[in-house]
This record gives sequence, C-alpha cells and structure tokens, in this order.
Amino acid sequence: MIFLFVLFGSILEKAGAGAWFIKTAVAMLGHFRGGPAKASVLSSAMTGMISGSSIANTVTTGTFTIPLMKRTGFPPEKAGAVEVASSTNGQLTPPVMGAAAFLMIEYVGVSYLEVIRHAFLPALVSYIALLYIVHLEAMKLGLQGLPRGSQPGKLISRIANVLLGFLVVSGLAAGLYYGLGWTKGVFGDSTIYIAMGLFLIGYILLAKYAAGIPDLDLDDLSRPMLVKPELRPTVRTGLYYLLPIVVLVWCLMIERFSPGLSAFWATMGMIFIALTQHSLKSIMRKQGSIADGIKRGWSQLIDGMVAGARNMIGIAVATGAAGIIVGTISLTGAHQIMGEFVEFLSGGNLMLMLFLVALLSLILGMGLPTTANYIVVSSLMAPVIISVGAQSGLIVPLIAVHMFVFYFGILADDTPPVGLAAFAASAISGGDPIRTGIQGFTYDIRTAILPFLFIFNTDLLLINVGPVQAVFVFLVALVAMMAFASATQGFMFVRNRWWETLLLLLVAFTMFRPGFWLDQVSSPYEYRPGIEILQHAQAAPADDQLRMVVEGPDSRNGKIKQLTLYAPLGESGTGDERLMSAAGLMVDVQGDRALLEEPMLNTALSQTLLQFDFYADEPVSVKRIELPAERMPKELFFTPAVVLLFIIIIIQRRRLSSSA
Repeated sequence: MIFLFVLFGSILEKAGAGAWFIKTAVAMLGHFRGGPAKASVLSSAMTGMISGSSIANTVTTGTFTIPLMKRTGFPPEKAGAVEVASSTNGQLTPPVMGAAAFLMIEYVGVSYLEVIRHAFLPALVSYIALLYIVHLEAMKLGLQGLPRGSQPGKLISRIANVLLGFLVVSGLAAGLYYGLGWTKGVFGDSTIYIAMGLFLIGYILLAKYAAGIPDLDLDDLSRPMLVKPELRPTVRTGLYYLLPIVVLVWCLMIERFSPGLSAFWATMGMIFIALTQHSLKSIMRKQGSIADGIKRGWSQLIDGMVAGARNMIGIAVATGAAGIIVGTISLTGAHQIMGEFVEFLSGGNLMLMLFLVALLSLILGMGLPTTANYIVVSSLMAPVIISVGAQSGLIVPLIAVHMFVFYFGILADDTPPVGLAAFAASAISGGDPIRTGIQGFTYDIRTAILPFLFIFNTDLLLINVGPVQAVFVFLVALVAMMAFASATQGFMFVRNRWWETLLLLLVAFTMFRPGFWLDQVSSPYEYRPGIEILQHAQAAPADDQLRMVVEGPDSRNGKIKQLTLYAPLGESGTGDERLMSAAGLMVDVQGDRALLEEPMLNTALSQTLLQFDFYADEPVSVKRIELPAERMPKELFFTPAVVLLFIIIIIQRRRLSSSA
C-alpha cells in the first residue's frame, strides 16, 4: 500500500508535475514581499501532499526555491530554514501525510475520512502562519519580491479573475460530487466506467487547453529566474496533472475504497497521462513527432518507476527496522518501563509529562522517514499519554494522542543535532546546517504548540464540531496562530516591545484555550459520590458516556492509584443493565462504597481496568462520578483577547506612521 503511494508521487513528479507546482507557486506569490520564500512554502505544501519524506521534499523544491530566496536577500540559513519548515509541514498535510494517514487507520481504528478531517485544520492553520512568518521576515529584512514580467491588470479585473477561478473550481467540485453521486445511483456498478469516461474527456480537454501555449521547460528550474512567471500561462500548462490527485481523493473520500485500491487507480491514471501527454499535445498542435512524444513519455515513466523503487528501499528498510524495535520493546516490556520513567520524572504533573513525551518523540523520530517515524512514536509514546493522562484526570481521544506524537516525531527532521532535512537544505544554501536547523525549528515553534492544544482543545481537530462551528474554530485558530507568530518573531508592523510580545502570547493562549480561564472560575464537572453510579447511569441519555474516577490497588506494585475513564452506556434501561451491556462493568453497592467486579473479557473497559488488581485485599471501587457542569460559554473569553489584540495593532500602526 505504501509503495503505491510512493510510486504515485514519483511518477507524478517525473512527469513534470513537480516543476509545475513550483512554477505555479512562484507565479502566484513571487511578486509579493519575500515572494520566493512564500512560493517555497506553497510549493512545498503542494509537493508535500504527495511526498513520503520531508528530506525528499526539501531537495525537490529547495533546489529551485533556496537560490531564489538568496537572490532576493534572504541569508543562507534563513532561506534553508524556510524550505525545511515548509517541507516538514508537508508531511503533516492531507491527503497522504507521508503515507502515515493510512497507518493511522489501522492504529487508531477510524476511517480515512475521519483522519483527513482531524488533520486538515491544523495543517492549514500552520501553513498560513508560516506564510505570515515569511512575510514578517521579509519586512524585517526590507526585502522585495521578483519584478513582474508585465504590468498587472486593474484591481477590479484581478479580483474578478480570482472570483471566476474560485467559482469554476467550486462548480467543477460540486459537479463532480453530485454528478457522479447521481450516476452511481442510476448506473450502480457501471459508475466506474462512467467515471473513467469523464476522466478521459477531462484529460483531453485540459490537454488541448495546455497545447495552446508552449510546454513548461523542465530544465528552466536550474537557471536563474529574474522576473516572475505569468500566472495564467503557467497554470494552463499543467492543469491535467491534478486529475490523478482528484481520482485519489475521490476514491478515498467519496467511494470509500481501501487506500491500496485508491492508490492503484490514481497511479494508473498518472501512468496513462505520463505516457500520452506529449504525443497527444503533438497531435493537437499539429507539430512535432508523435513517436518522439511516446518515447519521451516512456522515458519519464521509467524514471518515475525507478525513483519510486529507490525511494521505497529506504522507507522499507527503516520501517522494517522500526518494526523490530517496536516488537523487541513490546516483548521485553520496556514500553511499560518507559511509561513509568516518564511518570516518575513528571511527578504526576500533566504538562511536564506532555513535554517529556514530546522530547522523547523528537529523539525517537530522528533520522526516520515518515512511516517508520509514526510506527515508532505511536507504539512507544502514545500509550504513555493515555495511561499517565488518565491518572491525572485527562481523557483524550485516541486520534489526538496519535497526532501529538506524530507531530513531534516529524519535527525531528529540522531539530539539531540530527535534523536531516536541515542538512539537505544547507547543502543547497551553503549555510551552516546546525544554524539552519535551529532557525527552522524557531519557524516551526508554531507547529510545536499545536499538539499541546490538541490535548486540551480537541475542537482544533474538528472532533464533534459541525460545519458552521468549524469555520468559527478555523478563524479563531488562525488569528491566535498569527498572534503567536508575531510574538515569537518579535514583529508585527514594527518591532515588538517586550510587553507587546507578552500580551500577544496572552492573546494567543486565550484564543487557543479559552476553557483554561473558565476552569479557574467554574469547575467543569459536578462531583457526585461513587455510590450514585447506578442512578446516574440509568438517568443518562441513550448511548451516552459516564465519566468516573476508579480507585484501587495497582496490578504491578499494589499501591493505591486512581484512574479517570468514560464508561459507555447502551440503550435505555436500569443502571446495572446499561453498564453491563455496553461497558462490561458489574457494580456492587455496599454501604458507602460502589465496588467493581473484574470486567468481562473483550468488553469496552476490560483492557483499561487490567491496571487494577481485583484480587487484592483492598477492593477496586468507583470513587466519584463527574457530571458536566452547567457553565457560561468559554467563547466569551475571546472578547477581551480580541480587544487586546486590536489595541496592540493600533499602537504599532501609530509607531509605524510616526517613523515613516
């Protein structure tokens, strides 16, 4: 399965899509302040979506973008760091996520669509914030963008073109979704042939559109770029490269095919395009040799297959070695020792525990490709957060835990002293690799805070969030992340004063986690004694969950420990029936204690409660029930944060005006 995705990305890149992505990014953003760096971010985002390694992404796009950034005034270390930060973030970006998305399906037990939904918003916010950081760097250095090759059109016409492009893309997406959805209902199993026909028609039309102008010169990337490429002709040359990506996303998210089958169909579509694109355009232009076009297509296909095989060798070896490491640690029980070690060092402090897990994930992820990286950190560090967090009263969705360790594992690629992506970038920029890595990590601090926010504010992962609320969460997260970026860069419109930096951090924290301030004035839960468990279980809505704190002797050392957990409840009924049917729990209320019997095997909480010794002298009991308390909305704390942000903006704008 992973090989198919690696092969798909390699063929796509060798067929010319990689160069098209880069040129399109430069054409879109090259004329802005610090434009080449912004183009580096955008091109790395586009290539990172189909790449299986941040190092490969750095080399692919950095070969062109790093010299371009240096030419416009970026120091070598900062030019390399921008490329490293954007390439590293590419591995966190759906739909492929360096093929780790498909491993998450197995490890977390959720659908691919859920993985993409949870990963989308953090990746988008992180990339927009990186664009903002690059803009701040350009302002601090006083840099400009690439000169335009021609005079820009009027503002009205440019806005109209953007809106037209948006409407066309939205119309095509809606037509694809609802059109093929309708055909599936009418034609049933024959829909696949209808889709293939539409793919062929779309390919021919887009190829004819591209044939109207000269092809993009793939060798042009190795030559200095003195002016910004024209956007419309650049985009026009390679729109058909998007068709295989559309096929991949369609198969995964709409048809709900398996990842392997989806990658197969996308790869077949890409092979067809690679073989026919040059000869088809020769026919449409009525010039050039069809045979030469076929020969060139075969050459690109073979180069893509060779590159895919070579890329997979490193991934396969690293993944196999990672499996040996994980298997050895699991068989020897070292993963339990690691959890105890983190618990001992943290002393039960939740934030310190998360920091230690983040640090260990960075160490474990050093030098590993994305897939092997995820296997190691998720197998060794995710259980630590779950077990230690539950003892501290923190219950986090499993996907949030896996995203936490995955983010820090990936950030190892730009973290000294190993930081392989930083070494790759410094080889291109001529800068110092350690300083490049340090600078890259300072850019990625905004990415490093996101995993901590996943744990305390799962809204960022769009867990139990509707469409309208999702838009609101995105806007709030974006403003908070840009405030945080301004604080870490020490610059907004002018250089920050120390108190402005502190206030910006306060604004970012409040907008990211408003519940923290609400918790200081109002408890999130109403605590009830454990003996009331049966009546609360009976009164709860159907298919609800009951939060409880269980106390009893530890199965490893006999010490009394507490564990917070959610007991699932089935359909309406008595408390005994609901706890037994859904959670496998048997409760015996004796006096002022609610005692727990050993749970039934293979039930919802059987593995979790194995941490307790049910045959010790001291029984296992439900210490208390925690019911959600009625409180004011946490979003009310956004108001003072926004007011404070506007005050800082006004102060800085006045300083900017007075210095002009």
